[in-house]
Amino acid sequence: MIQKILTAGVLSSVLFAGAVQAEDALVISTWGGSFRDLIDENIGKEFTRQTGVPVKYITGGTIDRLNKAKLATTPESDLTFTTSHIGWLYVNGGLFEQLDTSKLTNYSHLVDRAKISPYHIGSWAYVYTIGYRPDLVPSSITFNSWNDLWNPELKGKIASPDFDPSHIIDIAAILSGGDASTWEKGQEKLKALKPNFKAFYTNDANSQQLISTGETPVQILLSMNAYHMVGQGVPIKVVMPKEGAVLGVDSMGIMKGSKKVDLAYKFMDIALSPEVQSKIVAYKKASPVVDNAKVSSEDAALPGVFTTKEQWATQAIVIDDKLRAEKTAEWRKWFTENIMN
Repeated sequence: MIQKILTAGVLSSVLFAGAVQAEDALVISTWGGSFRDLIDENIGKEFTRQTGVPVKYITGGTIDRLNKAKLATTPESDLTFTTSHIGWLYVNGGLFEQLDTSKLTNYSHLVDRAKISPYHIGSWAYVYTIGYRPDLVPSSITFNSWNDLWNPELKGKIASPDFDPSHIIDIAAILSGGDASTWEKGQEKLKALKPNFKAFYTNDANSQQLISTGETPVQILLSMNAYHMVGQGVPIKVVMPKEGAVLGVDSMGIMKGSKKVDLAYKFMDIALSPEVQSKIVAYKKASPVVDNAKVSSEDAALPGVFTTKEQWATQAIVIDDKLRAEKTAEWRKWFTENIMN
């Protein structure tokens, strides 16, 4: 009987300690998989080392997490990672705190493209560009231009994301003399690409599977995913077309109503430090969003890793974040009805 009481007492203490730890944790909303690992390995663990505060992660898809945040009466997380344009939907919904950038010690080194709004700022950047398997496409095709995707020899070989067609919609518009704001100019151009599509991937894992098996040897893909697969031995070549590549910036915002605002600022401050930004580049082959991060010459040479003002200015195709947020649903509907179906 005494043993049972002792055991129950120990169990109760463990459960209480666990409950206290969970209550004291800084809660981060982010994507799952490798992106959750990216944040935890490079930011979360350093945050806990410096503060002693554990980090708890809530993971899910970009839109799913936004919808949950809209429905919540109190915020489920203290800080949210999302794409820069979807971040504007958080802003418009009154879900983010306005930032006091004086609490971010390295803010003066933030690149312009990472200064997204008074409510959310960049955490790292990347591009969506053309990646392909040289061993599985004709040697005559080198993808010097986005126009090369329309080569008839690529019939049934291309994949692109179904969850965000903004990249190829903008590219088709640019090649047709327009841009994202006049995206309708590229509709016929994009319809002409339809025979070359083989699949539309639903997430990063699906993208990796399709190109690693060779089912879609050409993809409009996330540069960080491509370099991850290269590291696993998949022979992918990432290119920077002469027109540039579509810029993506993932961002951070503090949830309005968080009771751990100071800790959230500390987390952001660590994320933007030159040391952590350098680690993120080495870990995921992303572009740093501060200009004082140290990047190896090997990583700096990778297409889509921007380390100079000239690269940001000449190689990044920028879709206005507010416009992108406003048009996301319309673009997905049109793309589904006219290209995917």
